[in-house]
Amino acid sequence: MTNTQSVLQKFILITAAVFTLGSISQQAVAASAEDLNKDAAQALQTLYKSNPTAESLSKKAKAILIFPKMVKAGLVFGGAYGEGVLSKDGKYGNYYNSVTASFGWQAGAESYGYVVFLMSDKAVKYLDDSKGWEFGVGPTIVVVNEGIAKNLSTSTLKNDAYAFIFDQQGLMASLSLEGTKISRIKR
Repeated sequence: MTNTQSVLQKFILITAAVFTLGSISQQAVAASAEDLNKDAAQALQTLYKSNPTAESLSKKAKAILIFPKMVKAGLVFGGAYGEGVLSKDGKYGNYYNSVTASFGWQAGAESYGYVVFLMSDKAVKYLDDSKGWEFGVGPTIVVVNEGIAKNLSTSTLKNDAYAFIFDQQGLMASLSLEGTKISRIKR
C-alpha cells in the first residue's frame, strides 16, 4: 500500500466516523430544559430499578449529574455526546454536555445513559467552578460496574464521585482510548 492510499483510507475512516456521529448525535440533544428534566427523572428511575446500590448512593450524594441519553459512534475514530442536568436536593439546576473522543479499534454505534453521584462538597464545587470537568483530572471518580456495586455500601464510600452506566442499546465493539469532558451549557 502506498503512502497516498494509506492517507486516503485514514481520511475516509475519519470522515465516516464524523458523519456517523453527527447523524445520530441529534438524538442525544434534548429539545428544552423541561424535556431534559423529564428525561433525567425517567433515567434515574430506570437506573434505580436495575441497580439498588445507585438508589442508596443517591440518598448520601451532595448532587447528582444525570445524562439520560448519550450517543456513541465510531469507526477507528469515534465519539459520544449527550446533554445532562445537575440535581441538588431533588431540584434540577445547571445543564451540561458530555463529550467523549476515542481512538483505537472500534466500530458501531450505541446509546446509553450515565449518572454521576457527587459525594463530596469538593466534587460539587469543582464542577461549579471549572470550565469543564475532564475525567481523570480533579476529583476522584469511580465507574461502578456490577462487581464494585456488590461490595459498595454507604459505609465504604471513600471517593468524590461514582458513575453508573445503564440502559445500553446498540452494538459497539471497541478497544479504545477515551477521554470524557463535561462542560456547562445554557438551556
